[in-house]
Amino acid sequence: MSQAELVLSVSDVKAGYGDENVLHGVSIEVPRGEVVAVIGPNGSGKSTLLKTIYGLLRPRGGAVVFRDTADARHDLVGQPPYAITRLGVNFVPQLANVFADLSVRENLEVGAFVHRGRFQDQLAKILEVFPALQTRLSRRAATLSGGQRQMLGIARALISEPQLLVLDEPSAGLAPQVVDEVFSTIKEINARGVSILMVE
Repeated sequence: MSQAELVLSVSDVKAGYGDENVLHGVSIEVPRGEVVAVIGPNGSGKSTLLKTIYGLLRPRGGAVVFRDTADARHDLVGQPPYAITRLGVNFVPQLANVFADLSVRENLEVGAFVHRGRFQDQLAKILEVFPALQTRLSRRAATLSGGQRQMLGIARALISEPQLLVLDEPSAGLAPQVVDEVFSTIKEINARGVSILMVE
């Protein structure tokens, strides 16, 4: 596969915490328009990999390269998360993925910071994908169920119009029926042209 067909290329990445490496030369590729899943047991470094890609953890070696739809090459190593979001990559963490004290609408406004002045247009698009949020816009995120919070976390990341959406265990702690709904939504997001990297 040519580099132009990849939205993300992670090569020989080493990263960790304190004196210990958790990632020992990890490489992964995400083809444009595809869903790629990293599956493994707890403690195997899956979340560390995503945090390294999104700039929350600086790697000790290796390369992380994002290619946008114009085929411009962006080295993500050393970039802060807000800059990575502006480039077209957004991340939904497993925990603390919403601002609990803000309303649903305010959470979405935070997610849309890269599109100042276009929030109403973006909101209309996001509510097409997440219609259940329409009637909950004024509610505090803290009052939502676990599944609703997960949907809000994904919606808040999606409202920035990422080309690559990075999801950390989107099904964690959810009831089986809700898991089906979450994965159905992920499939719809991908069908709309967003590449997805997730861990489970």
